[in-house]
Amino acid sequence: MTPDERQVAADALWTAEVERRPIGPLTVEYPGMDVSDAYAIQLLNVQRRVATGRVVRGQKVGLSSSAMQEMMGVDEPDYGHLLDDMFVFEDCQVEVATLCQPRIEPEVAFILQEELPTVGCNVADVLRSTAYVVPAIEIIDSRIADWKITLCDTVADNASSGRLVLGGRATPIDRVDLRSLEATLWRNGELLAKGSTGAVLGNPVTAVAWLANKLGGFAAVVKAGSVVLPGSCTRAFDVTSGDCIQATFDTVGRVAVSFV
Repeated sequence: MTPDERQVAADALWTAEVERRPIGPLTVEYPGMDVSDAYAIQLLNVQRRVATGRVVRGQKVGLSSSAMQEMMGVDEPDYGHLLDDMFVFEDCQVEVATLCQPRIEPEVAFILQEELPTVGCNVADVLRSTAYVVPAIEIIDSRIADWKITLCDTVADNASSGRLVLGGRATPIDRVDLRSLEATLWRNGELLAKGSTGAVLGNPVTAVAWLANKLGGFAAVVKAGSVVLPGSCTRAFDVTSGDCIQATFDTVGRVAVSFV
């Protein structure tokens, strides 16, 4: 893609989000689009948000389960940026009308106390640099109509980021084995799904290390104080007005959010 085409694609995604009107897949409009193009488009809109006063507060990893990678025909995850206006407190309600087509995912969020290395980051680096983990619900959203996305579509769309809710209980990283925590997801008091943190690349810590190494290739870093979402323990589920969602995790606790 040319720089002008990347800008036009970024503008289309921006307008779709502002007007809550999803667009067709970018990969149909631009059949030659590759992952490098997609990350460049993502960054254009992140920079636009920062220019309006928003602040990058962390990153998210997507496509971090084998099932999702197989479904998308890829062999590695992707990532997006988390900005300050995406964070929602548990006691606040999320207006469905402010999103395009929201879905929810249960995750264990990492809160970093040190910056991660950008070359050869490994599990030990992540464990040493993490202050604590908290239960989280990620509210993903797509500006691509009907979620008809390829890898390049979701990357360009900031990895389908929407909102996120962090639980208020912090668990030091050395007090939990993140390879095998059981997770449950509930909607209006009914069980939606059970999963395990091990679904995230075998260990969510591995996903965070992948993120640091990937960002290093773009001359970027996972900074101290960042919030990192490593990927979902279950598949994503649609939500609508009136839904009350709760995610629970062994040892780590629970988090809830409601939609209006």
